[in-house]
Amino acid sequence: MADEKIDIAIIGGGVSGVYSAWRLKQANPGKKIVVFEASDHIGGRLLSVVPPGIPDMVAELGGMRILPKVQPLITNLLKTLNQLLPDTQQITTYLFPVDEPQNIAYLRGVYLRLSDFTAKPDEVPYRLGFPNHGQSAGSVVINAIEQLVPGITNPDLTEDQRRDMAQQASFAGKPLYQQGFWNVLMRVFNGESYQYALDAGGYDSTMSNWNAADAIPWYLSDFGVAPVYKGFTKGFQEVPLTLARLFADAGGEVRLNSSVSALRSLDGAVEFHVDGRSVAAGSVILAMPRRALDLLADSSPILQEISGLIASVTPRPLFKLFTTYTNPWWRAAGYTKPDGSVVAVEAGRSVTDIPVRQTYYWPKSDGTPAKTGPAMLLASYDDGDNTGFWDGLRPQRHQHKPKGQYVAKVNEPFIAEHRKPNLELTWDQYQAPYRMVTEVARQLSTMHGLSYTPKVQEACFRDWGDDPFGGGWNSWNIGVKSWEVKHKIVQPLGQQPLYICGEAYSDAQGWVEGALQTADLMLAKFGLNALKG
Repeated sequence: MADEKIDIAIIGGGVSGVYSAWRLKQANPGKKIVVFEASDHIGGRLLSVVPPGIPDMVAELGGMRILPKVQPLITNLLKTLNQLLPDTQQITTYLFPVDEPQNIAYLRGVYLRLSDFTAKPDEVPYRLGFPNHGQSAGSVVINAIEQLVPGITNPDLTEDQRRDMAQQASFAGKPLYQQGFWNVLMRVFNGESYQYALDAGGYDSTMSNWNAADAIPWYLSDFGVAPVYKGFTKGFQEVPLTLARLFADAGGEVRLNSSVSALRSLDGAVEFHVDGRSVAAGSVILAMPRRALDLLADSSPILQEISGLIASVTPRPLFKLFTTYTNPWWRAAGYTKPDGSVVAVEAGRSVTDIPVRQTYYWPKSDGTPAKTGPAMLLASYDDGDNTGFWDGLRPQRHQHKPKGQYVAKVNEPFIAEHRKPNLELTWDQYQAPYRMVTEVARQLSTMHGLSYTPKVQEACFRDWGDDPFGGGWNSWNIGVKSWEVKHKIVQPLGQQPLYICGEAYSDAQGWVEGALQTADLMLAKFGLNALKG
C-alpha cells in the first residue's frame, strides 16, 4: 500500500508544470494536487537573477523574451495574471532590442557593422554570389525558404497556415518532414551562403539538420518579417513563480527537492517513489523535457513502453555567460559620423564566429540601455558546437556539484502550509570560474576591436546541457510527423492516467509558448479550455 495518496501529481516545476497545476486547482478546488520539483527552485529553464550591485538589471540565464505578435498563449496568460494581481505585482515587459545597425559583426577576422551587410556588401568576407550578395543573414535564409515552399513567406499568412503549408509540402519529390533543414537549404544556396547565415545569424542549432517541415515555420516565426521581442521587467522567472504562488494560495502544494522515480501503473492509478516513500496518484502529469524523461525512464518501465515517442525530439545545447562592469565600456566601440556626432554601441547584440558567438548589451529593467555607471553584458550566448569550447574552462560535466551550486534558490520555499516565499534570487550559485572569465574578457576585447576593456566585476553562467535538462531547447527529428506526435504524447498510454507536457513536443520549441501549448492540449483531457484573451 502506498505511503500517500493524492488526486493529481505533477512532476516538474517549470512553466508547463505550475501552469497546469494552477489551472487544475482552479477547476478542482477540492482535489489534492501536488507539484513535485527535484531542484530547490520553481521555473525550470526560466532562471532570472539580479547581479550584485546592479539592482535595476536582471540577468536571464534561461529564457529571456517573447514574441507577442505570434505567441497568443503567453500573451493571454500575462493578461489573465495581471487581472488577478495587485498593482505592485503586475508582470510588465519592455521592448527587447536585437539587431541595431551600429553594432558589430566580427567575422573571419573582418570588422563590420551590422548595417554593412546591406550597405557595404563587398566588404562582407563571404562569396555569396547572386542573389544573396547584399542580403542580411536572415534574408538569405528567408529567400531560400521561399524557394523551398513558394508563398510561405507571405506576411499575410497566419502561423497555423505557414505550419500547414510546410507540413504538407514536398521538395524534390520528397515530403519536407522526411528531410533535414540543413539538407534542403544546401539544395537552394551554396556552402558560403549557409556559413554566412550560420555565422552572421548568431545561432547554430536553429540551422542544424532538424525536421524541415517544423524548422521552416519555426524560423519564420522567430526571424521572419519584422519580429518584435519583449523582455520582462522583473525577470521571466516571475511568470512561473507567480503561477506557483497562486496555486499555493488556492490550497495546492509545491514540494521542492523532491526527486521522483520508479513510475508504474497500479489499479487504475500511477504509483511512484519520492525520496524512499511511495505515492499513488489518480493522475500523473510529467511536465518535463526529453532528457528528464529519459532519466526517469531508467527506473520506470511504464515510460520504456513509449521510448519511441519520447525519442521523437533531440535536446539542443545552450550556454549563457553574464559579466558585470563598473561602466558600459562597449559604448566606445561605436563610431563618429561625418557631422561629428557619435553613434554608441549600447543596445541589442553583436555577433562573431569566435566562441562567444553573440554578445547582448543588457538593458536596464525598464528596457533602456546603460549609459553610465554599473552595467552588464550577456557576454556569450552559444547554442551549438561552441558550447564545447567552454568545457575546458568549467567544472566537468556530470560531476557531483555542491547542493545548489547551479540552481537558483527561492530562499523560503513553497510548502504545504502555503507560506509566502522570499523571491530574492541569488547570483552566486552560478559564479563563473576564473579561467572562463579571463577567456571571455579576451574574446570580448578582440570582438570589439579594443586594446583594453575594464576588469570583470562579477560573472555567472549556465550550461543547459547539464542534467536533467540535456539542452536549452528541443527540436523535432527528421521523419517525425510532429502534428501527430504532439497529440499522442499528451496521453501516450491509451486511457491510463499518465500525461506528458512541456516545450519539447510542441510547435514552438524553445519558447514558453510551446510549453503552454502542450499544457493546454493535456488540460483538454481534463475538460479545460485554453485561456482566452
